[in-house]
Amino acid sequence: MADSNLRSVPRRVGLLTGGGDCPGLNAVIRAFTRTARGRHDVVVVGIEDGFEGLLEGRMRELDYGEVAGLIGEGGTILGTTNKGDPWHFPVIAPDGSVEIHDVSARMLARLREAALDALVVVGGDGSMHIAQRFGALGVPVVGVPKTIDNDLSATDTTFGFDTAVSIVSEAIDRLTTTASSHHRVMVIEVMGRYAGWIALAGGMAGGADTILIPEVPFEWESVFRHVRQRALRGRRFSIVCVAEGTKLPDGGEVLRGLDRRRTDAKQLGGVGAVIARQIEEGTGLETRVTVLGHLQRGGTPTAHDRLLATRFGVAAADAVCRGDAGVMVALRGTDIVTVPIADAIATLRTVPPDHPWVQAARSVGTRFGDEPVPTGASALGDAAQGT
Repeated sequence: MADSNLRSVPRRVGLLTGGGDCPGLNAVIRAFTRTARGRHDVVVVGIEDGFEGLLEGRMRELDYGEVAGLIGEGGTILGTTNKGDPWHFPVIAPDGSVEIHDVSARMLARLREAALDALVVVGGDGSMHIAQRFGALGVPVVGVPKTIDNDLSATDTTFGFDTAVSIVSEAIDRLTTTASSHHRVMVIEVMGRYAGWIALAGGMAGGADTILIPEVPFEWESVFRHVRQRALRGRRFSIVCVAEGTKLPDGGEVLRGLDRRRTDAKQLGGVGAVIARQIEEGTGLETRVTVLGHLQRGGTPTAHDRLLATRFGVAAADAVCRGDAGVMVALRGTDIVTVPIADAIATLRTVPPDHPWVQAARSVGTRFGDEPVPTGASALGDAAQGT
């Protein structure tokens, strides 16, 4: 840190965005910069490309002109990366292989060289873990929760989630018309990693017939039976919304690869194709799959996310400028508060199987693939009787 390492009120604060991009990041940068400079007369130093930029010393001071008009822009003007964990930093060896190094000491040296009195980290679960470790080394850190996955504990929601859900629900609206026209089953795979919040909320908002999430184990025959029932009742199409981290009935995960450069090497993806193939084989109905992928993270944020991101940015500036450290801003009810970063990363925030959204979805007839199938009778026969 700077020579003013123990200064209670910082004069120069570093700001970085880490992990995946997310709608609302620029709104946070705008709100934080305007509040820190205008209300507290603190210099804001933007760090490019997350912790990777910190290691390489790629920084610049942010002023009013640079953040003007950012509230509705997607992405982040600072850039970001999900491969910059200082304690798990990928380095390309001379032979082309990837070696993992601990470069945390070099990053601390960069903070001192830049005369930064504190660091504000805008990111998700992985970034908050890194922020916590920097805090343990004596760096005053304030976190801002960012993830479309909505999986951070200690906050009711994260900005970016609402935008992702809106994109999913609109996609389902569009896929429903083509599914109905062609009498097909449409499987929509959405993001969320190990949490099913996007699939649950997006599926409900889009009127999906079946929602499959990691928190509710499903059985093939339960899914097949619901699809058959709909077909026999004249609903000759079905919409199945599945979270990318959903495990198969045998407990297996579907991965598209492993990336050792990331702290969590697993690259989820492909479960939608597996489920679509099984539904077609199990029901005889034509089935297609659509993977929304990064569409959920791009583009302009919704009004809800712009408001939340702005409030988070203001609160983070106020917190760091009054000398708070080791905390993350969070939404509790309608209030923005600060909570220990340790509380935010203590557990992954997943969907409780009895969550009110799950109960509401079940009440309107949405299935989760865990409904029992009657023994001694075929699903086709039950459907024909209208059960």
